[in-house]
Amino acid sequence: MNTRPRIIAIAAVSGGGKTTITSRLNLELDKSRAIYFDDYDLEGPEDIIDWVDRGADCNEWNIDPIIIDVKNLIDTNDLNYILLDYPFSRLHDNLKAIDLTVFIDTPLDIAMARRLLRDFRDANTEVIINEISNYISRGRMGYERMLNKIKPNSDLVIEGSLPVNEIIRVIIDEINN
Repeated sequence: MNTRPRIIAIAAVSGGGKTTITSRLNLELDKSRAIYFDDYDLEGPEDIIDWVDRGADCNEWNIDPIIIDVKNLIDTNDLNYILLDYPFSRLHDNLKAIDLTVFIDTPLDIAMARRLLRDFRDANTEVIINEISNYISRGRMGYERMLNKIKPNSDLVIEGSLPVNEIIRVIIDEINN
């Protein structure tokens, strides 16, 4: 008899390690598949900071493509786990059947440095300075508000400055318990 795979969502701020942790966890867990939020071109608010200022209602995002892929994985594969690199925890009304939500609590300075390294490696100094200025003037406030909304709605909160192997060990320990 087949049982439904456990759905595990990994959340963090941008640059917080969601993709890295999801990818590594996918390698460690037997019979698992990963779905990455950034692989989808989802319909959502045009102005993210305005969305956050209005309360960051996750239901304003159309996540139907993710839901379809989750259902397809449940229906067509013999999996133990479906891993979601997914920023909303259980806060979207259409995707609440998550068995474990993990929040990687990465200090915002580390997350910002990672974003700069990841997204602006080939950018000129002016572009990088503009990004940092936008972050200071509006972005950081948005990150802090998301921390206050997503983190308390997570089952497991892990310090994001820990080594990746340690974060994976903590998550696997939680799964096994």
